[in-house]
Amino acid sequence: MLKREAPASAGRLTKRATFAEPVEAEDADGQIVQTYDARFTEWVHVRWLRGSEAVMQARMASRSPAVVTFRNSERARTVTSEWQVTVDGRIFQAKEDPRESEDRAFQEMLVERIG
Repeated sequence: MLKREAPASAGRLTKRATFAEPVEAEDADGQIVQTYDARFTEWVHVRWLRGSEAVMQARMASRSPAVVTFRNSERARTVTSEWQVTVDGRIFQAKEDPRESEDRAFQEMLVERIG
């Protein structure tokens, strides 16, 4: 019998994360560069993925995939797949738009560690 992970609950949101939106700016040479501006900080749960062939391949390339879960709110619904999330000094790139949990109380999104 497979062991299933318990559904998301507020008690599992134990890490603080900063959500950063991409913005375009000019550097000193007048070139357009993409930077990230922090928009809000939220309590999250990080579930590291393991096991599948795709996950193992990503780990070998130093890209640790995970699922970040956070409360559903108006500001949470502004997050897209272009945003970055920083948790415990680790920077993650969103790989998909967040999706609502079954009970609609939380948002979940696939991320990969980039820094």
